[in-house]
Amino acid sequence: MPNIKSAKKRVKVNDTKALRNKAIKSDLKTAIKKANNAVANDADNKEALVRDAIKKVDMACSKGVIHKNNASRKKSALAKTIAQ
Repeated sequence: MPNIKSAKKRVKVNDTKALRNKAIKSDLKTAIKKANNAVANDADNKEALVRDAIKKVDMACSKGVIHKNNASRKKSALAKTIAQ
């Protein structure tokens, strides 16, 4: 446990940010899985789910949770699945 006041604050802030990042990443993975399942099963709302997943990827990238190249790769894969 840190002794310095600023170090104690950094521990609290890092925990808060880690929880936020975990929630965003979990939400992103869920959206991608839903979109991929919808495309695989040829569901009626597959375009909407893919659009939602791409939006979540962009949000995760803008928040700094994932790298921009990682976001680009995920969006490309989603677009590829919907085009097939």
